[in-house]
Amino acid sequence: MRTLVVNAGSSSLKLRRLDGEDEAGAEDLPGGEPDRAALRAAIERLGEVDVVAHRIVHGGERFRDAVWIDAEVRAALGDLVDLAPLHQPKSLAALDAVCEVLPDVRAAACFDTAFHATLAPEATTYALPRTLRERYGLRRYGFHGLSHAYASRRATELGAGPRIVTCHLGAGASLAAVRDGRSIDTTMGFTPLEGLVMATRSGSVDPGMLLWLLEREELTPRELSDALEHESGIYGLSGTKDMRELLARTDDEALLAVAVYVHRLRAGIGAMAAALGGVDALVFTGGVGENAAPIRSAAAEGFVAPEHLLVIEAREDLEMVRQVRLLDLAGGRGERGHPRL
Repeated sequence: MRTLVVNAGSSSLKLRRLDGEDEAGAEDLPGGEPDRAALRAAIERLGEVDVVAHRIVHGGERFRDAVWIDAEVRAALGDLVDLAPLHQPKSLAALDAVCEVLPDVRAAACFDTAFHATLAPEATTYALPRTLRERYGLRRYGFHGLSHAYASRRATELGAGPRIVTCHLGAGASLAAVRDGRSIDTTMGFTPLEGLVMATRSGSVDPGMLLWLLEREELTPRELSDALEHESGIYGLSGTKDMRELLARTDDEALLAVAVYVHRLRAGIGAMAAALGGVDALVFTGGVGENAAPIRSAAAEGFVAPEHLLVIEAREDLEMVRQVRLLDLAGGRGERGHPRL
C-alpha cells in the first residue's frame, strides 16, 4: 500500500510517502494554513498514493481508533476544536488542503488521543464538580498516543516485558504506562500542557498560583495561555529551548533548568511505575529521548538496569500505516472522493 502520511505541526507540515513500511519520499512545508500550490507541487513530487493518513491531535471520547474520513467524521472533528484550540485547527487545515488536492484518494484519521482510550476512570477523572465535568467533557485524554503506541509495540518486539514506561521527549514531552500493549496511565491530561516540563511549555503547575497571577498581574486568559505554552519550560528557565545547547552550558541557569527537567521527569516515571506495579523496560523516544544520553541516564537511575533501557526511533508514520492497514483488514475500504469540505 502506498500511503501519504500527513503530520501538521506548529512550525511545519510534514508529508511522508511510505510504500509498505519503506519511506519513498519526504516533503516539508511551512506550518499554518497550507499554500495550495506548494502543497500540490509537493504531493506531485511524492508520486501517486493509494491512501492518505492524517495525524489528528484530538479524537475526544468518540474516536478510540483510526477512522475513514467522510463528511460526518469531518464535522465531528471540527466539533472537537474547543478541546484543542492550539493544535486541532492545524490538523484540520492540512486535512482539508490535502483532500482538495487529492479528492479521489481515500483518507483516514489517526488520533494522538486514541491509544489512551483504555485508561480506567480513576486515571481519567479530575476531582471537579460533576456538573462541570459533564457539561464540558472535562477529563484526562492524554496525547502523543501514536508515538507511545509505536514505541511500546517495538519494545515488545525487542523482548521487553509486559510493563513498559514509554518516554516521548521532544519539544512536547509525555510518559505512558503500558501494560500488555495497553495504556493504563499517562502524564498529559485535558490538554497537552499537563505533565512534564517541556521545551516551551510549563507542564503541571499549581492552579492556585495561576489564579493568583491572573489577579495580581491582571493578565488576560490569552496572555496567561501564551506564557504557559510559549514562554515557559526549559526556555523560561534558561533562555533556550534546545536541549543540546542547554546540556553544553555550565552556567547556573542552565544547570537549574536541567535539574528541574530531570526532577519532574523522574517523578513522572515514578508515577507510571506505581501505576504498573513495577517496570520491566524504560523506553526513550523523540528528539531529546533519542539523542540526550545524559537525560536518559539521569532519568533511568534506580528504575531499571541498563539492559532494560531502550532507545527507539520515533516513527508515528509507521504506526499510522499500521492503523490504516487494520482498517482495510476490518473490511472497510473508505470512500473514494470526498464531499466538499
